[in-house]
Amino acid sequence: MHDAPPAFELPAPDLGPWRAGNTGTPGVWRFDGGEPGREVLVTALVHGNELCGAWALVALLEAGLRPRRGALTLAFCNLVAFDRFDPAHFERSRFVDQDLNRVWGRMDWRIAGAPGGRSIEQRRALELLPWAERADWLLDLHSMHHPGPPLVLSGLQPRSIALARELGTPALVVADAGHAEGCRLRDHGRWGAMADAPGDDTRALLIECGFHGELPARDVAIDMLGRFLAASGCIDAADVPAGWQRPVPAVQQVLEVTEAVVALDGEPPRFAEPWSTGQRIATAGTLLGWNGGRPFHTPYDGCTLVMPSVQQARPGLTIVRLARDIPA
Repeated sequence: MHDAPPAFELPAPDLGPWRAGNTGTPGVWRFDGGEPGREVLVTALVHGNELCGAWALVALLEAGLRPRRGALTLAFCNLVAFDRFDPAHFERSRFVDQDLNRVWGRMDWRIAGAPGGRSIEQRRALELLPWAERADWLLDLHSMHHPGPPLVLSGLQPRSIALARELGTPALVVADAGHAEGCRLRDHGRWGAMADAPGDDTRALLIECGFHGELPARDVAIDMLGRFLAASGCIDAADVPAGWQRPVPAVQQVLEVTEAVVALDGEPPRFAEPWSTGQRIATAGTLLGWNGGRPFHTPYDGCTLVMPSVQQARPGLTIVRLARDIPA
């Protein structure tokens, strides 16, 4: 249950000369700094209908911003899905064959002779894999199916939660373990390891910048890009172009997801009310909706809902995350 989404106001960026990249991998750009430093990767268009991150990368490229230290890699990820983008039917260009943000981790599908061959997204993941595996810090720019406040998905790693707190924005930080359906890029390899290995300096943040089609999502993506690069040491804070920074919220809430509710077989899931991201349910046992024909409820007092959506729900797909506060 959600009202019809608002008008899709954010236009698709013209990638123009930026589409080819400079690495031999389409859509991937890499710039080396003049001094030692971190390997930083910023990704956009992991989903072809999530335009705000692409706008941020174009803004960086047009500004000529380059790293002072380490190396900076920029990736326009799912170009084939992006080429199918239509604002009147924006959900149809999320991916082509399968979700590009569910194919990472062990990547067992790489085993030769897999039935049906590899999907378009699997082949693209293999092209992006070398850039992911060499990176220390990852900023993955996304947007959401429905209107809601921007948020950070930090994973459960204390080092990434600490980075989200250091950035101070957006107002909502969500620590979660990912999806049962498959591994996100944010959780791939060293980024997903809970324990810090000796010498391991990895950080990974996935930013949901707001509704896919709202103009402020572009502003959030650009703001987060500048802050992340400065925090990484790749650039100095003074290098961030004028006009990129938004006000920092007075308070930042950090939540831990205790349960990711996935769609079950049987009747399609539906919500009891049009719930929204960040909505806090005061009382345990409050009816949230029906899943597989069975009711489901809040498991505790003060339960906050994160990204509730039954749009295009299918068995195994996350329909809502249930979260509680993490003390500062």
